[in-house]
Amino acid sequence: MLSKAWWAGSRRRIPPLAVDAVLALSYVGVSLLLGDEHPPAGWREMDRTGVALIWLINLPLVVRRRSPVAVMVVLCTLWVWYIHLGYWPVVNSLGSLMALYTVASLRTPRTTAACAALVSVTWWYGGWAREGGSMPTVIAQSVVLPAGICWFGAAARRLAERNEQLAVLAAQLEREQEERARRAVTDERVRIARELHDVVAHHLSVISVQAGLAQYVVTTDPATAEKALRTVGETTREALHEMRRTLSLLRADPEEDGEAAGGFAPAPGLGRLGELTRRVRDTGVPVRLRVTGPPRPLAPGAELCAYRIVQEALTNVLKHAPTARRVDVVADYLPDEVRITVTDDGHGGGRDRATIGAGQGHGLIGMRERAKLYGGSLSAGPRREGGFEVGLVLPAPRAPGVQKGG
Repeated sequence: MLSKAWWAGSRRRIPPLAVDAVLALSYVGVSLLLGDEHPPAGWREMDRTGVALIWLINLPLVVRRRSPVAVMVVLCTLWVWYIHLGYWPVVNSLGSLMALYTVASLRTPRTTAACAALVSVTWWYGGWAREGGSMPTVIAQSVVLPAGICWFGAAARRLAERNEQLAVLAAQLEREQEERARRAVTDERVRIARELHDVVAHHLSVISVQAGLAQYVVTTDPATAEKALRTVGETTREALHEMRRTLSLLRADPEEDGEAAGGFAPAPGLGRLGELTRRVRDTGVPVRLRVTGPPRPLAPGAELCAYRIVQEALTNVLKHAPTARRVDVVADYLPDEVRITVTDDGHGGGRDRATIGAGQGHGLIGMRERAKLYGGSLSAGPRREGGFEVGLVLPAPRAPGVQKGG
């Protein structure tokens, strides 16, 4: 493992020009070793001129990546001169094949075909230059070897192009992941802000009404004042409890055993609508809760969604219709969905009430987003017979095996 890591690191550190320089010197060395051998009959013995040409033919491979076609042309031209002077052509054949491979791996198929033809013609010239050679063998070699080299070079070019595309896709995927992470953080902040808004707005509205009532009757009706202050205390404790539970989501480590978050009660759901309506009723607003159909548990997120929407709707009643004579909360459990409506008779409405009906209130926007998040829908607006209505529909399919009859 260490040797592989060292080799991968060394490849990244060695510049391509240095690799090509070593490769060119290696080809010079191999050609010189071949030149030292006794050439076949009819070919010239190696001398200083031949050695000089071997260096000139193979050294251009140093810049084969920068100008592959120019290197191919220079190499073949010098090779033809080498053959013309009577030296054995095989000595410098390896360099031409490497130059052809470089062209095939870096240039288009048309350019590669032209360079392959140039190599083949040079080989043919070597076969014609001296009598006694086997032209069929030379022609076969000049076709088969360049074709094989071109195939390997084209495969390397396709691999390089694929790697570039993968690098682009990887960079794009990384950017998309970063964007999703930022969006997730933003969504979480919005969710937490909405949660805090629902908790603070509702409980402070109840506290404000009860505190005002206690102050108004503290001397004339001490019992009512005491009851109002007791409601203020209970509401304050519940508000602090829910805020701690919400903020604990920011502090708790999901990998821990839950000590940070497990000490708090589960998120509120439809089962606590009675407690919610009772607290609002204690402020003097006549709220009635009616549940139709056999109640059944929903997903935890849907339960919290429904509870918060009812809570926000009742908070809006406290803010904009505090003198309402009738407020009804109806939870209707249907076979495949749950319908919840919060209606009031409209007493105490004004300009702010109309603004909410036009869909411009921040609370209404949050309610719509909550409903949409769990596949539901929300409607809100003035009633024809007077007053205001908020309607929520949440999908709630029955669990498998549960009959419609209950």
